[in-house]
Amino acid sequence: MVESPPHPHLAKLLRGADRILVFTGAGISTDSGIPDFRGPQGVWKTRQPVYFQDFLRSAEARVEHWEFKLESWPVIRDARPTPTHRAIAALESAGKVELVVTQNVDGLHARAGTSANRLVEIHGSNAEVVCLTCGERSDPESHMQAFEITRKPPHCACGGLLKTATISFGQDLVADDLYRASAAAETCDLVLALGSTLSVYPAAGVPLAAVARNVPYVIINRGATEHDDRPGVTLRLDGDVQDLFPPALEAAIR
Repeated sequence: MVESPPHPHLAKLLRGADRILVFTGAGISTDSGIPDFRGPQGVWKTRQPVYFQDFLRSAEARVEHWEFKLESWPVIRDARPTPTHRAIAALESAGKVELVVTQNVDGLHARAGTSANRLVEIHGSNAEVVCLTCGERSDPESHMQAFEITRKPPHCACGGLLKTATISFGQDLVADDLYRASAAAETCDLVLALGSTLSVYPAAGVPLAAVARNVPYVIINRGATEHDDRPGVTLRLDGDVQDLFPPALEAAIR
């Protein structure tokens, strides 16, 4: 495989920035084997979601939730970070990351080395299970194994309902996550949107809050995004983010 040469404008923007807000979507994880949620084979097309209120009040809905999570767990468990995940972690190591805000629920930013105090998983994570009563978090593996045998949704030791730590349809986003993302939009000096169609709100409004301050805005995605025609876009690159972002970062911090 021949590596792509670094894009000079992108490398220049990365080199000149010190407080970068990185916003990521499914396009950075597809090379890890995780399907694009809204793509042709994505969950959005093939399965009706379990709404949060249904999960709370219906044992049948809780079974449905856990059946779906069990089906997809091996893919999530065995996925490995892509070059883009690793490049973002390297960007943090270079002291250039204000915050990484991801729409993805695969946990790959953390696995790649992005630190918790620089990461907001705005839609939660499948890499953890959370108790809806006491808030305790745990690894999913034992819960998946127990559900596979019993087909009974797991409960916490405190008696509370356990759920994968993703934000389900109808469930509020975490207020502290929104605050951290908004704060980063007010202090960053460059916004990178990587692998996202920028179509899901309120998450996709985070980059726009920075753009309202005239912060340079770079979008890299294969295919159109809903922000392409925004007047504040500084650089729009159409293509695989794995081919475009890591080489430019390497050139910027070399």
